Amino acid sequence: MKNGFFRGHGLGNDYIVMDPKELTFKLTPKNIKAVCDRNWGLGSDGILALVPSKKADFGLRIYNPDGSEAEKSGNGLRIFARYLHATGKTKKKHFTVETKGGLVTIDLHIDRHGDARAVTVEMGQATFKPAALPCTMPVDELIQQPIEAAGRALSFTGVSVGNPHCVVFKRAGESWSREDLLKLGPVLENHSLFPKRTNIQLAIPTGPREIFILIWERGAGETQASGSSSCAAASAAVRLGLVKSPVTVKMPGGTLNIEVAKDFSLTMKGPVAEVARGTLSPSFLRTLK
Repeated sequence: MKNGFFRGHGLGNDYIVMDPKELTFKLTPKNIKAVCDRNWGLGSDGILALVPSKKADFGLRIYNPDGSEAEKSGNGLRIFARYLHATGKTKKKHFTVETKGGLVTIDLHIDRHGDARAVTVEMGQATFKPAALPCTMPVDELIQQPIEAAGRALSFTGVSVGNPHCVVFKRAGESWSREDLLKLGPVLENHSLFPKRTNIQLAIPTGPREIFILIWERGAGETQASGSSSCAAASAAVRLGLVKSPVTVKMPGGTLNIEVAKDFSLTMKGPVAEVARGTLSPSFLRTLK
């Protein structure tokens, strides 16, 4: 379908899926921002682009609403998987997808209507090495390291799950507010320790196998839910001995289940929903250059 789109969400984190071969415009940063604008465009937390791959069954490029590119997205991968199945691009329930953050394995869970209502993703292996994020701090691992943001002295754990994350924990029984997220999120995202910026999770252990997180995404801002953030926060919580695997990660948008193996390989399972399919109008297309 020329200039067509598929729209879906994972726990309120919404993406538009497009096939660049079917577009009459290029996915430049300016055009990505225009399409993702919630007042002047379709509105989205990002664009998922189907691309060729020599290493996997499908290739995926992930674009943030500010026009920058993300290496990996757990919610994006679930939406992309549903798109592939729903549009007939695959009949398989098990396949692979190549992202800039590495190759992942997908398993679809099909309901009685024939829809992929949930998706399990093998998300790869978490690492706490500074070079993987990257982070300029001269340490072996980014485990409970000091950082200052918005006039506050904090401790963070840095995790890469194919994309970078900065996890800041409070103790069980304490709490983070949305005001904390809005103050700390942009400062930590652009902190000088992270030359390529980073995603932020403000986390609290809420049970022996459960945590709650607020999320600030690099290039997108406050987000209701995030698969890669859930994986990063879960792996950090296990690494710090705060919880045991499997970890239930609760967010404002809902809940994901994360299994953290002994070698910190990560498996994510969560719901996904399709919202709409359509085409961009000729008048809107004329605004894209």
